[in-house]
Amino acid sequence: MTIRALSWIAVAVTSAILLCSGLVTTVLVAGGGASASCYPPAIASPAAAHRASPAGPVGQWTSEQVGNAATIVTVGMRRGVPPRGWVIAVATAMQESSLINLAGGDRDSIGLFQQRPSQGWGTPAQLHDPDYAAGRFYDKLQAIDGWQAMPLTEAAQKVQRSAYPDAYATWEPDATQVVGALTGVTAGLAACAVTVSARGWAQPVHATVGSGFRTADRPGHDGVDLIVGKGTPVHAASAGVVTTVRCNAVDVRTGGDWGCDRDGDANLTRGCGWYVDVEHPGGIVTRYCHLIAHPAVAEGQHVAAGDVIGLSGSSGDSSGPHLHFEVHLGDHTSATAVDPVGFMASVGAPLGQNGR
Repeated sequence: MTIRALSWIAVAVTSAILLCSGLVTTVLVAGGGASASCYPPAIASPAAAHRASPAGPVGQWTSEQVGNAATIVTVGMRRGVPPRGWVIAVATAMQESSLINLAGGDRDSIGLFQQRPSQGWGTPAQLHDPDYAAGRFYDKLQAIDGWQAMPLTEAAQKVQRSAYPDAYATWEPDATQVVGALTGVTAGLAACAVTVSARGWAQPVHATVGSGFRTADRPGHDGVDLIVGKGTPVHAASAGVVTTVRCNAVDVRTGGDWGCDRDGDANLTRGCGWYVDVEHPGGIVTRYCHLIAHPAVAEGQHVAAGDVIGLSGSSGDSSGPHLHFEVHLGDHTSATAVDPVGFMASVGAPLGQNGR
């Protein structure tokens, strides 16, 4: 079974975790440690039940080599490692062994990653097991603070301690191609970083602004629609406290619960779907609607600017995947809603701008 055949929620998880983006301002926030998280581990785990199946030859890589890459990706999925980690691991194995499970190598090096028993990686038999070897690689990678935002060669070198630290970069394009062929994920495989403005604000997603604030045809639209695909990480726009985590999706035909773990319908559903409210200093509230699954945060939780609070989707009153984003000055009601476009520009995080 290939990843392309998985359910949508698994695709959302594995494809997320997409390229993080922000503004070229003052603070770069990378995942790991106490800093803001580029990826939401709380919703990465559903992929653990699935495996990546070999896709046959990919480019210069044979079926055997791609099969070994599939094993590396599968181990990453089971551990909830974001897709960027899969690319780093596959590129490392390309450099170390050409994706061949070698019985030996330089000195006592063994396996896909040419790990050495004498350096404490494991026994020879363990290191010749691709599942074990990949797991040991991910153990070391995930212990590195901020690895998601590092250049591939830097992250790989911190794990491997190679005599040729710059060699890993050569394989990033090939590793990205192979991981994409195995999983169907083609975005979000690059380094993840979120930038925060001097005022302490970041874009919740990097996206085109679609439907605007209280337009003539939608006077009750209290926010803006940011057009992104399903599974795009949604970031807290600034530091604050999560005050609402709720499913709000009503079937207009019955008045009953539509449910939020499926797509809504613009004609048949009302409500925000899965949504999050965050209260910020100064009485500012931001709202994030139509998330694809239960958010990755809980009520009462403190978040930093750039923390991932969930993944975009199309739950609730929605005709397609996007993030509905609101800003309120004073409370959570419609009476205090302001145009997010103007507000975010005023705090140095203009919506719809690349800034990279």
